Amino acid sequence: IWTDGGCKPNPGAGGWAAVLRFGGTGKELSGGEALTTNNRMELTAAAEALEALKRPCHVKLHTDSEYLRNGITRWHTGWVRRNWRNAQGDPVANYDLWQRVLAAAKPHEIEWIWIRGHAGDAMNERVDALATAAREAL
Repeated sequence: IWTDGGCKPNPGAGGWAAVLRFGGTGKELSGGEALTTNNRMELTAAAEALEALKRPCHVKLHTDSEYLRNGITRWHTGWVRRNWRNAQGDPVANYDLWQRVLAAAKPHEIEWIWIRGHAGDAMNERVDALATAAREAL
């Protein structure tokens, strides 16, 4: 899976996209929201991609969002321990989408892979183009 999301401006109109590939088959998903943020679109892309899986899978999920990758692999355990408060004691931003991503991830074995955006990775460029088109279609 490759995911991406973004806004222009931020906050503003946003788009998200995901490409799922298994063997010789693939599926492209995308959508947008009129008023959102980059981080919300990154989380939505991951949630939509994982929710599209029909059965438990071993997944390599590629994202150019350090927010998504760090949140899911490092920060969320502390947030849960602190009753969804960040290190400063404030409510965690995008709580609703973090819950959605965690629920969607639960049945799967996922390797969360960070890739540098706009650095020539063909699949990252594809999801970026799909997310941009979804945003521009609003």
